[in-house]
Amino acid sequence: MKTSTPAPAAGANEVLAGQIERVTFHNDENGFCVLRVKARGHRELVSAVGHAPAISAGEWITATGKWINDRTYGLQFKAKFLKTSSPSTTDGIEKYLGSGMIRGIGPVYAKRLVKQFGIDVFDIIETSPERLREVNGIGPIRAAKITDGWADQKVIREIMVFLHQHGVGTSRSVRIFKTYGIDSVQVMSENPYRLAKDIVGIGFRTADLIAEKLGIEKTATIRVRAGISFALSEAVSNGHCGLPHAELVSLAEKLLEVSTDLIEDAIRMELADRVVTSDTIRETECVFLTRLHSAEREIAEQFRRIANGSLPWTPIDAEKALPWIERQTGLLLAESQNDAIRLAIRSKILVITGGPGVGKTTIVNSILRVLNARSVNILLCAPTGRAAKRLMETTGREAKTIHRLLEFDPSSFGFRRNADNPLNCDLLVIDESSMVDVPMMNSLLKAIPSDSALLVVGDIDQLPSVGPGQVLADIIGSGAVPVVTLREVFRQAAQSQIVTNAHRINQGRLPDLSNSEGKTDFYFVPADDPEQAVPRVIELVRSRIPRRFGLDPVKDIQVLCPMNRGGVGARSLNIELQAAINPAKDDKVERFGWTFAVGDKVMQIQNDYDRDVYNGDIGTVEAVNADDGEMTVRFDSHSVIFPLSELDTLVPAYAITVHKSQGSEFPAVVIPVMTQHYAMLQRNLFYTAVTRGRKLVVVVGQKKAVAIATRKTSGRRRWSKLNEWLAESSVGTVR
Repeated sequence: MKTSTPAPAAGANEVLAGQIERVTFHNDENGFCVLRVKARGHRELVSAVGHAPAISAGEWITATGKWINDRTYGLQFKAKFLKTSSPSTTDGIEKYLGSGMIRGIGPVYAKRLVKQFGIDVFDIIETSPERLREVNGIGPIRAAKITDGWADQKVIREIMVFLHQHGVGTSRSVRIFKTYGIDSVQVMSENPYRLAKDIVGIGFRTADLIAEKLGIEKTATIRVRAGISFALSEAVSNGHCGLPHAELVSLAEKLLEVSTDLIEDAIRMELADRVVTSDTIRETECVFLTRLHSAEREIAEQFRRIANGSLPWTPIDAEKALPWIERQTGLLLAESQNDAIRLAIRSKILVITGGPGVGKTTIVNSILRVLNARSVNILLCAPTGRAAKRLMETTGREAKTIHRLLEFDPSSFGFRRNADNPLNCDLLVIDESSMVDVPMMNSLLKAIPSDSALLVVGDIDQLPSVGPGQVLADIIGSGAVPVVTLREVFRQAAQSQIVTNAHRINQGRLPDLSNSEGKTDFYFVPADDPEQAVPRVIELVRSRIPRRFGLDPVKDIQVLCPMNRGGVGARSLNIELQAAINPAKDDKVERFGWTFAVGDKVMQIQNDYDRDVYNGDIGTVEAVNADDGEMTVRFDSHSVIFPLSELDTLVPAYAITVHKSQGSEFPAVVIPVMTQHYAMLQRNLFYTAVTRGRKLVVVVGQKKAVAIATRKTSGRRRWSKLNEWLAESSVGTVR
């Protein structure tokens, strides 16, 4: 009797070889698979997980990886490299052919083929396909399908072998194959740096390692040019549209470890091919990614086009309209608000900016009431789902995310609404405009008809957009369009310590941390170090705030962290808060370093156009179905099903970074502020965090850290030319 070798300890390096008995799960998009394998040295079937572009029962696998002890599924072999080969036994061949892997063959024809040709069936298909017609029921059409299907599988195997030989793991190999198909080997051989541009999850450094294995020299022109684009892309991820020439050369020198002469030559080649563009920002010579340079220039051109169009409504007598608004709303408008409304009803383009409690909502609602009475066709939009929902709540009108308004088309990866198919509106209102980056603003403006008006609303003192540029700040700073800046805090709002302290922070003054007696909505909880801060944050979210204010710890309370890293960062706090608020039950799954269970609050961290969920959207786990390999998440407007293999786009969201909270408001926010966050302690970040709280703000940490966050203004300028383009455009918008 065959003896069984005990499974190795979890974490040990191993090679697993055996025949696939069953493919439990396979994702066609990313290749993730769960297999049951009759492995050498094991009496019982073992589970193996890995990646393969195509895989079937009956195949022989050789896998390199390690054993892991999954809490849900027990002992599994996690394969980094997974190589398949054709089965060699009649039983294996029949399983393989009957799996549907080869077009034209199902279980019935698999049995007939094996009966007719035995273990020689693969040789017959490849070298003598005309003999397939010896099998009962196989005619010329089915024989051609079988031959073509076999050829496709052979190509896939050859590509995977090539990629493995050059150090590419199976999961990345699948992504490469899905992107380039039968051209994968040719693309990688000619220019492996294309991978960094074309495939999510493969950056310059990974492509550089592959290039090295292919024998590409450090000084190769193809490498240096790719490094220039990568350095600029890194700058874009930090909000820049370009970089000073000298700074780009310095960055590339450190990254590539080659001479300045080679870098300058590469920049000249990139300029000649219009991958990058040279221009000046305030007399500093800069290099831009061409697409962003063009987008900024086009934004200024779109502003000029819209401004020069006709006003879409007939003249409105403000002296009649203003008393009418007051009667409609029951509000007595301040003179500054009246001035803003007067300007709005005669402007093609207007910007309204200001902090909390200064009446932005009142003014916008008043403008909408006046124009609605004139049957003006109005559209409202905001950058995120939560911001759009809040805009809908404050105006009583439908509001959409910019993506939905422009009707994003995943098949073309573009918007259906554009210059050729513009929006149907007389006025477009953009709320939370500080979040809108250069590419998005360019797409939005192109879709606005020339005879429409534009109202841009936002808080210039909040964090700028996560994406490139500083659109709202540049529009206001250019002086090219009328701007209403609201500073007066109205009496009712002034009763809120959230509003009062937000304005103090914005002025560089310390917020009131005294926790004065009486009813308040702003509290400070001292904590001298992370060891004190973490349990206090947990206690606040789990019990103190829910008990005193009647708020739900998952739905109503949001922890906002200056950064992800550290003991009081979002990642660490998520683990602690999840264990305290929603301890993992039976219906849970562990993927990509996180545990997900029913009831967990989660956040999408990448735009997923196919599922209609976007970076920053927050939802709740509704169901975990391990048998079907799926997890269902409820977002604001709809439920979304995620394969378990694609949960890398979700993270727990009990704690999130302040940057991810932009455009959102929460009933209560808890903000840890510690000196360990020093690198991220900035006035605009602290101000943004405080203004996310609608009913309650609790700051946990050190007074010294609060002082740093209040006084420290960002010294980092964003390299953007939009301000200059707008200033040169001489936009005229008031009629």
